Amino acid sequence: MSPLDQTSKPNSLSLGWPAPAKLNLFLHINGRREDGYHELQTLFQFLDHGDLLDFKVTANGELKLHSNLGTAVPDSDNLILKAAKSLQQASGCELGAEIWLDKKLPMGGGLGGGSSDAATTLVALNALWQTGLSETELAQIGLKLGADVPVFIKGLAAFAEGVGEKLQPVEPAEPWYLVLVPEAHVSTGKVFHDPDLPRDTPKLSLEQLLSAPWQNDCQVLVCRHYPQVAKALGWLLEYAPSRMTGTGACVFGEFEKQQQALDCLAQLPPSFKGFVAKGINRSPLQSRLARL
Repeated sequence: MSPLDQTSKPNSLSLGWPAPAKLNLFLHINGRREDGYHELQTLFQFLDHGDLLDFKVTANGELKLHSNLGTAVPDSDNLILKAAKSLQQASGCELGAEIWLDKKLPMGGGLGGGSSDAATTLVALNALWQTGLSETELAQIGLKLGADVPVFIKGLAAFAEGVGEKLQPVEPAEPWYLVLVPEAHVSTGKVFHDPDLPRDTPKLSLEQLLSAPWQNDCQVLVCRHYPQVAKALGWLLEYAPSRMTGTGACVFGEFEKQQQALDCLAQLPPSFKGFVAKGINRSPLQSRLARL
């Protein structure tokens, strides 16, 4: 019997599935579509830092989640449970799962934590339940859960267009980052509905974008409404080229060497929180899947 066969047995544990953070190295808003969604261009890169999930296959078809979030996110809104349920429905699988989440990434931080958790759930349970869906089919399920989910499923640093679903693998430099986590929960919906959000950045080719200065079109607006974000970014800019990721609240500074980032972290004022992580172009989720 193969290791894959054994992991699909009810009550067998499969541990240590990573759900890495992402950064938007740039984020341009090109316009708003008639359906209310925004056309954008962005560059995703992963971090060697994120959440961890453990899975136990069960025979009763039920889905149960344990996490260190407490009641912060009701089960009805939890993307992990939504992902597992969506996979059951798409595949006709009658197995269930008990899932443990070790949550390390902040919610509302722009690091993609919820989307990454959903992607890891789809990838892991597709393997553990032996449902046999392709990566493309998983990405289609994931897109219904969130625009960022497909990039986590595919697991490669990518240039994204459309609403974020058109992905082209790229290999940007893999520097070290100091990521600051302001005490703010930024609502992505509110940012994209704000009338002051710039929506007219011209579309450029990937070659043009990779050679131009990088920016985040949401940054000025978020800093205006969330002084904690503006304060963190202002401090970080004294030490390194720095930007906000996604719709915030997290901001990141770029360093060539790990020690430079650690030295900067050591000077962090007590009122700030942060961590050092390496930018990586291949998700650790791919490596974990290969171990099966």
